[in-house]
Amino acid sequence: MLIDHWPLLGLRVRTDRLELRPPTDEELAELADLAARGVHEPGQRPFLTPWTDLPPAERARHLVQSHWHGRGSWTPQDWSLELAVFSAGRPVGVQTMRARDFATAREVRSGSWVGLDHQGRGVGREMRAAMLHLAFAGLGAAHATTASFLDNVAPLAISGRLGYRPDGITRDVLHGQVVVSQRLRLSREDWERTERPAVTVSGLEPCLPLFGLAAAE
Repeated sequence: MLIDHWPLLGLRVRTDRLELRPPTDEELAELADLAARGVHEPGQRPFLTPWTDLPPAERARHLVQSHWHGRGSWTPQDWSLELAVFSAGRPVGVQTMRARDFATAREVRSGSWVGLDHQGRGVGREMRAAMLHLAFAGLGAAHATTASFLDNVAPLAISGRLGYRPDGITRDVLHGQVVVSQRLRLSREDWERTERPAVTVSGLEPCLPLFGLAAAE
């Protein structure tokens, strides 16, 4: 079976109302349809990679290809875990966690998006909290980082409520203009002190070598 060769297919991260897991190809198609319908209001540009500037059909195709690329380029030294987020059995967004040399650095960085129809319900905070539990409690991370544009209020607020601290800025060029992002960092100690929803993880042990970690004996 495919899961014998790619155990990540069995990974599950759950809160009371959400489940995060790698999508099947059919679920990936549903996520592509969700992205095509929009992940932010017209005229906004909340992401440094301007994939949402594409027409709906190209936006959907980009999402599919990006997911396939993440699987195909995965190594224990450089990986990108893209988890589909499900609520009541339907996909509502994507939570990503990436790392390089994780076994040594013990640091992850994250990104995410939620379909426009599902925003404003606390989904973004809950799915990030689930990812952080996987990183800290499941994989033994020491730090988690993220970044958001200075005017992207919602993710900055989520990060603050989850215990992240400012970690400097970055300046990049997007569509010929300089954009400034706030970097944020969450330590294991701050994560342990922060109130968060209950999270359970299953199917992780067979995946540990893919993250560069030794499987539990």
